[in-house]
Amino acid sequence: MSMDQPEAGVAEVVLVTGMSGAGRSTAARALEDCGWFVVDNLLPSLIPETVRALGQDGAVARVAVVVDVRGGRFFDDTERSLTRLRDEGRDVRILFLEASDESLVRRFESNRRPHPLQQGERLVDGLRRERLALAGLRADADLVVDTSQLNVHELRHRVEAAFGGEAAPLRATVMSFGFKYGIPVDADVVLDARFLPNPHWVENLREHTGLDSDVREYVLDAPAAASFLTEAVRLLDIMADGYLREGKRYVTVAVGCTGGKHRSVALAEEVAARLGAQDIESVVVHRDLGRE
Repeated sequence: MSMDQPEAGVAEVVLVTGMSGAGRSTAARALEDCGWFVVDNLLPSLIPETVRALGQDGAVARVAVVVDVRGGRFFDDTERSLTRLRDEGRDVRILFLEASDESLVRRFESNRRPHPLQQGERLVDGLRRERLALAGLRADADLVVDTSQLNVHELRHRVEAAFGGEAAPLRATVMSFGFKYGIPVDADVVLDARFLPNPHWVENLREHTGLDSDVREYVLDAPAAASFLTEAVRLLDIMADGYLREGKRYVTVAVGCTGGKHRSVALAEEVAARLGAQDIESVVVHRDLGRE
């Protein structure tokens, strides 16, 4: 069968996986609300048959499959199943949900649940085993979302922005962040704006944010800001062509300053606007805004 001619029925498949406690259930509910048919906790080896069965009457066109590492020979079986679906001409994407060990430990302890791979040892031992088992899929993922600092509503928004509506050639998440809180682990590209003048040292701007017009004007009017934005968008334009050739449909661009309040926020908004003008669908996330 030609890869350009998928079987009738299901045309789009998204595999939802990632660390236990990182938000798979929340992501699944968000996809269901976006019109996806969601199958939870399915053995990886059964994915192709399930997708074909769901598409037989033509009523289901988009299927989300949620899997975790309890499914036996996880990585090998999952890779074989995804390859079979792609060989049938289906649009297959992987959504990987990530979180820091600190965040996951806190979530497991609050729910008083053991980790599925804990095996009577420490919780962190279970997390280590899971990360090793998932390493291949994380590397192959189309979209990695770090949920360490996201609440349920923010995660839903990220999933809806990526998978709601019609499939787009390329979608970008432009994220502002503060270096003092760490570089986002789900970033594909990191842009450092700390060389620009810092509004924090201007008394009447300190309490404002990059969403306020006075801070935005201060940041964007800096002599180096215009060339920074031009070169950044040009780089992303070059990368977009490469991503599309490789079948990658999502890119996360992280723009950082010291605290994630002024420069990075204003620049993230501007980068997203310029990408939108180039027909790249973009959503803006301000990871650290409000933490100072």
